[in-house]
Amino acid sequence: MSDDSTGGEEHSDRRKYEFRKVIEDLDDHTGSGTQLVSIYVPPDMQISDVVAHVTQEYSEASNIKSKQTRTNVQDALSSIKARLKYYDTPPDRGMVLFSGAVDEGGGQTDMVTEVLENPPDPIESFRYHCDSAFLTEPLEHMLADKGLYGLIVLDRREANVGWLKGKRVEPVKSASSLVPGKQRKGGQSAQRFARLRLEAIDNFYQEIAEMADELFVPKRHELDGILVGGPSPTKDEFLDGDYLHHELQEKVLGKFDVAYTDESGLYDLVDKGQEALADAELTQDKNDMEEFFKELHGGNLATYGFGPTRENLVMGSVETLLLSEDLRKEVVAYTCPNGHTDRELIDPRHETPEHTCTECGEPPESVDREDAIEHLMAIAEQRGTETHFISTDFEKGEQLLTAFGGIGGILRYRTGV
Repeated sequence: MSDDSTGGEEHSDRRKYEFRKVIEDLDDHTGSGTQLVSIYVPPDMQISDVVAHVTQEYSEASNIKSKQTRTNVQDALSSIKARLKYYDTPPDRGMVLFSGAVDEGGGQTDMVTEVLENPPDPIESFRYHCDSAFLTEPLEHMLADKGLYGLIVLDRREANVGWLKGKRVEPVKSASSLVPGKQRKGGQSAQRFARLRLEAIDNFYQEIAEMADELFVPKRHELDGILVGGPSPTKDEFLDGDYLHHELQEKVLGKFDVAYTDESGLYDLVDKGQEALADAELTQDKNDMEEFFKELHGGNLATYGFGPTRENLVMGSVETLLLSEDLRKEVVAYTCPNGHTDRELIDPRHETPEHTCTECGEPPESVDREDAIEHLMAIAEQRGTETHFISTDFEKGEQLLTAFGGIGGILRYRTGV
């Protein structure tokens, strides 16, 4: 699978869907021994080094005792080596190669080879893996890596600021304060001491805000939110004192009680803020479904189900196509000798049903099957329609799948379809 463009969130969504589909297919495969090969190639690696490694593994595979496993592993490595000939250098974000003899049941096997180019995130290191299943977990983590969040943990003694990128916490900046303890030194009046201490706290909060501003402001348009953690009343004083840049203040999703304010506190903050993070991640999906239901119950600008939504798409009347992330269907198109075409959705695992034309009763002259999401997205792209994938991790997202067949749309204008 190649990456012929880098533009746009919609393209990214489509790429992620295509990757997810391939990964699901790979996860369905098993080998009757440790004979399924997975190779992760980072973008900065020489193809000649990958070929050398594959050649070495091929040689070592001759020591495998089982003749069948030995043959299968060497066949998989030969297939990978043949694919590598097409590359002078790895793609920009690297690639993953899968090959092996997968069980087809009844003692039959089928050789599968798949090359995934330019995954959602760059491949970080070379990995060679040979097992009874393909190694897809690193790719699954990339697909789950949604969102960019700012993290701040602080008390009056120290502070740490960092990122949450998908599921990865990245500590970036830290600071220690010069705030004196609550016990004043001899000779100082209580009032003077209290004033100096408040000044020191104020200065420290300003220093923390500067750290946060330097890190987060340049990324404020990509930032999905900010979490702030620490003991009470420190985090409350910091937020209530408007120390943060006003555009960052608006991004704060919540404040959370966190016992530690060193780097480990950033990880605690992510744990405590899971609910806020989940809500933020689903905000766009929830907004889409709120609008869909509003139009469904009175606005007359909603469509749902495969047939009506496809008809509206072809007319160019769909503003936003809503597809469930968990929709797994295929479109079968039956074309009869008189040029009529009927379409229906079926389970990808099922055989194509028998069919006669609904207009003239003739049997089909040609039958085509394709993935339903790809079929609908292709029409949407031709008509300038945005496509949004909707998660099933909330009630209305689940309803899109279960009650509306995983397919819906918000219309530009009423069509009566």
